[in-house]
Amino acid sequence: MPEKILEVKHVNAYYREGKTRRQILEDVSFTLYEGEIVGLVGESGSGKSTLCKCVLGLLKDYEGEIVHYTQRPQMVFQDPFSALNPRKTIGWILEEPLRVKGGFTRQERRKEAEEMLQRVHLPEDFYGRYPRELSGGQRQRVSIALALITGTKFILADEPLSALDVTVQAQIIALLKELQEKEKICYLFVSHDLDVVSMLCGRVLLLQDGKVCSLDEA
Repeated sequence: MPEKILEVKHVNAYYREGKTRRQILEDVSFTLYEGEIVGLVGESGSGKSTLCKCVLGLLKDYEGEIVHYTQRPQMVFQDPFSALNPRKTIGWILEEPLRVKGGFTRQERRKEAEEMLQRVHLPEDFYGRYPRELSGGQRQRVSIALALITGTKFILADEPLSALDVTVQAQIIALLKELQEKEKICYLFVSHDLDVVSMLCGRVLLLQDGKVCSLDEA
């Protein structure tokens, strides 16, 4: 049986608007396991963003229980360019989480960054490049490398393919599947594109009006 990565148990989540406390999620429960990709789908206003904020620990006003069996997920965003500091090299960007974490020499940080570039199929000489010198697909590969460099096994991917053309989408899907299979990465994959979800995700969590309508095989 795969190891549990996340358990969400009977979560009710709220936003405050002035003196009003409005409920956004109602009795949401699901479990994520090592090495699986679960799609999170739903119309605008269904509660997807609120659920993601709860999982990330950014929204504290909720009832129920959210249990992380590994470190909190790292994010891969829709727009890779805005997620990367344009004034810094790719090497500096990849090393920054290791500087924050501490315990690495400069040489060790560089080695980790170069190895991460290899894992996402980018040449080592990208270490000295800037985000503006990369294509959209290459920047998204750097974003994935940045999410993985601290050793997380859990990625929350928020519409990570929607800014890319179809050919590049297919390449990034192949990379995500490769990392899933080789390294047992677990993804919570937020998307409105049901074709992408059906290609990539083993299960689909459907939210409607803040409630889980189904958690089915894709």
